[in-house]
Amino acid sequence: MTPDDFRRYGHQLVEWLAAYQEHPERYPVLSRNAPGALIDALPAAGPQHPESMDRILADFEAHIVPALTHWNHPGFMAYFATSAAGPGILAEFLAAGLNANAILWKTAPAVTELEQVTLAWLRDWMGLSEHWFGLIFDTASIGSLHAILAAREAAAPSFRVEGSGPRLTVYCSEHAHSSIDKAVMAAGIGSANLRKIGADAEFRMRPDLLEKAIKEDLARGAKPCCVVATVGTTSSTSVDPVPAIGAIARRHGMWLHVDAAYAGSAAIVPELQWLLDGVEQADSLVTNPHKWLFTPLDLSVLYTRRPDVLRQAFSLVPEYLRSRENPRAVNFMEYGIPLGRRFRALKLWFILRYYGRDGLAAMIRAQVGWMAELAAQVEAHPDFELCAPAPLSVVCLRHRSDDETNRHILESINAGGEIFLSHTMLAGRYVIRVAIGNQNTTRDHVQRAWQLILNASSR
Repeated sequence: MTPDDFRRYGHQLVEWLAAYQEHPERYPVLSRNAPGALIDALPAAGPQHPESMDRILADFEAHIVPALTHWNHPGFMAYFATSAAGPGILAEFLAAGLNANAILWKTAPAVTELEQVTLAWLRDWMGLSEHWFGLIFDTASIGSLHAILAAREAAAPSFRVEGSGPRLTVYCSEHAHSSIDKAVMAAGIGSANLRKIGADAEFRMRPDLLEKAIKEDLARGAKPCCVVATVGTTSSTSVDPVPAIGAIARRHGMWLHVDAAYAGSAAIVPELQWLLDGVEQADSLVTNPHKWLFTPLDLSVLYTRRPDVLRQAFSLVPEYLRSRENPRAVNFMEYGIPLGRRFRALKLWFILRYYGRDGLAAMIRAQVGWMAELAAQVEAHPDFELCAPAPLSVVCLRHRSDDETNRHILESINAGGEIFLSHTMLAGRYVIRVAIGNQNTTRDHVQRAWQLILNASSR
């Protein structure tokens, strides 16, 4: 592609993206495509000869866009929303053009050092001490996998070399994210050695049941290795009692990992820093700026107070990558599985600078307020009930009738294309989740979702 063509099509794409950012609601939030529709619409074999960019972009508009579920849509209120704010998109554009690869410090000094600077800013805003070492991965699933592998290293250093060791056990709430199950399997610990600890009426891990499970495993000759506390569970955004869990972990010499993938970002709001009470006892913590800090997917941060253990678990430097030691030259490849690392820190740097802590905190604070209002409306309505506390930006609710009615409400709303909601199961009941976190979502959108829920319940 010539520089002139790059300019021409680059400007065209900027205009398209600007229009998309300006009015994402012109698309149905949930794709209307049937499974396999895009596969059937595109050629089965790739082109033998070059095709024009005009044709490629036309096919993008005709085939790709209709097959998208629009996560940047203000009506996306399912799961945990992710936003691609303008500054982050521009940074991704630069990162793609620079194509830097931070295998070692010397292969991309700016990539490595901007990551250190940016994660220090975020760490300070979240109220963490300077003793936390941070690095960026793609998702919290990968960050938590690295934390559990570090916990395995701390508990059984021979495991890395021999592929086996003592029978290790890992503990988490019954409401912990499924990535913890996958991490335990991938680490070779085995899903049979993951203990799911029961929760209280507010869906928080019960420390007394954790202590009981640990003692039972010790009596059976197992070695408790790691406990995962969740700050903002996927289903209900409940917050496990980290101080009590941390005290148990210390007493038994276990690694404490805190999964704050969703709620960690909210700790930049001063009055919400209670979310991270007790994390000073933790060995590692994961949080996702691509969720509630409006940073384009994907960017997840793993912090640890024991980087020496993380490095011990993963450091493997072949001869062709050896370089002279320098205490200021960090090689992130020694702290994880990936060798190649792209310039993810650039988009977070753009976001943090463009909005500032006050701007980001104001957006989060507003969204928390809108959802508190919704929670109060649900509690006041005779036909609906609030199914979990709503301290953040998720409201779990259900019609007081039966599961089938609630399924009907959810399916009716999602079929309309204006709002996209998801569900979960709490206390054995089907529950509708209304979850916001998108930069484009306003109070009016939240109120519209509530009105659609009421309308669907009356049919």
